[in-house]
Amino acid sequence: MPLKKLSAAILLTMISSLAIAAAPSAKHHQDKAQDCKACHTSDDNFKPVEVNASCQQCHEGLPGEGRLIAAIKQQPHDGSVNGMTPPQYDSVSRLGNHPNEMIRIPAGEFIMGSNNRLADEGPEHISSTTEYLIDKFEVTNLQYKKYIDEAGRRAPKHFERREVPEGKADHPVTFVSWFDAKKYCAWAGKRLPTEQEWEKAARGTDGRIFPWGNLFRLERANTPVRWDKMKQDGDTSPVGAFKQGISPFGLHDTAGNVWEWVDAWYQGHPGNEQPSENFGEIYRVLKGGSWWDCSFYKCGISAPVFNRSFFNPRVKNSSFGFRCAKETE
Repeated sequence: MPLKKLSAAILLTMISSLAIAAAPSAKHHQDKAQDCKACHTSDDNFKPVEVNASCQQCHEGLPGEGRLIAAIKQQPHDGSVNGMTPPQYDSVSRLGNHPNEMIRIPAGEFIMGSNNRLADEGPEHISSTTEYLIDKFEVTNLQYKKYIDEAGRRAPKHFERREVPEGKADHPVTFVSWFDAKKYCAWAGKRLPTEQEWEKAARGTDGRIFPWGNLFRLERANTPVRWDKMKQDGDTSPVGAFKQGISPFGLHDTAGNVWEWVDAWYQGHPGNEQPSENFGEIYRVLKGGSWWDCSFYKCGISAPVFNRSFFNPRVKNSSFGFRCAKETE
């Protein structure tokens, strides 16, 4: 299901902003990093053409949106798809049907948001949380089946006769609304994470762009870019399949796989000076991107941990899931 449609004026403004943001990056390549010419063409798309050892240093030095665009376009320089073979569907569950293992996140400050992309993601600011626990993995189909059987709840759309789709026991459950997610967490003795809790657990404290760092890597997350590179139709993958993509705190799949509902209204971050007509207590926030984001985010740009999507809390589709959190003892 495509993300919420924006007006033509807003889209034109965003496209213009991206074009302006990319220009300094091209100049950076031309004036400050001549070695990158051996790695990229001279256009603003930074198309990889061959391996060059200095390219990583060049990308890490790019500012803001330019760095992000370069990172998204940089699919490994050798053009290979090594490490991107789709994980095999599980015939037997690794995790079982009990609620997920949880990771303890310490109290303290972290960098939240970004100044370099969409207006609703900024401003970058210092936020903080108390100590809390959060699921290591997204809630799976098999775990959700235990819940609907014991609580007498309705099965998700992709379940047939209330059974988990064949081979997808450990895939994240989808076709769940915000209300469904909240009720599951309550049944499990947990709750949905706040947006601050989710972003801290996914990002760590150093303000990185992706859970693993500042360079986008195809083999580290289940994203549309990866599926497109492999020329295959996309789908969810078993939770925890991308072990190189874990967050600094040890969470799996916080970039890609499924969008995750959080317990937050779609509001502006503290200090936001570009209010949206959609702010308020109308829409709920989702975080993390998914295997399918090709309408608004152009197949892959939703992978950054500071991204935000917003939907009516009753919406369900094939790319929405969740994980749970709770207070420490």
